[in-house]
Amino acid sequence: MQPLLIPGQRPVQLKGSAVARFILRCFGWRVEFEGLPALQGVAMVYPHTSNWDFVVGILAKWAIGIPVKFWAKDSLFKPPVLGPWVRWVGGVPIDRSSSRGMVGDTAAQIIEARKNDQFYWLAVAPEGTRSLTPGWRSGAYRVALEAGVPVGLAALDFGRKSVRFKTFVMPGGDAEADFAMFEQALGSPRAKRPELAGPIQLRK
Repeated sequence: MQPLLIPGQRPVQLKGSAVARFILRCFGWRVEFEGLPALQGVAMVYPHTSNWDFVVGILAKWAIGIPVKFWAKDSLFKPPVLGPWVRWVGGVPIDRSSSRGMVGDTAAQIIEARKNDQFYWLAVAPEGTRSLTPGWRSGAYRVALEAGVPVGLAALDFGRKSVRFKTFVMPGGDAEADFAMFEQALGSPRAKRPELAGPIQLRK
């Protein structure tokens, strides 16, 4: 199947933090967001080349008011102060012992959330590291396919100082076609360290 660009209807509206928006404006940043097409989905955040991405991303999350979850190493949850904070901002520990794996577990959780009409968006930096990579890891993409939910494309653009989270795609399962649409939709956001931004393609 071919990917489908989801049209402009955004029935899920959120109320974000005015304080977070004010802090971003103080540093010249703005957030471009018009709502979500569904209560469940996967947000792909690109590019990821610097620790500053997390700072901007968390402020944008609060400014939008989206209670996204994100995968994090289980070691981050063990320290007495850091652990509760990471969980509070949406971190979900990676369970490497699960028979279904992180992808299967997360897809099942999203499907269950849809059955109960509950909110569940997963946010992932698909490059997986701040270093240069040959492409995106497949985990979040496979979650979206298994759960049958849209992919939201969030661009961290240090050139324009904007976080753009306005375009949503229903992937069709043809990775080449899906990633071509992801690339077209994201445009060319300027990374904090442009030389480390990986190509928008599935890692082989």
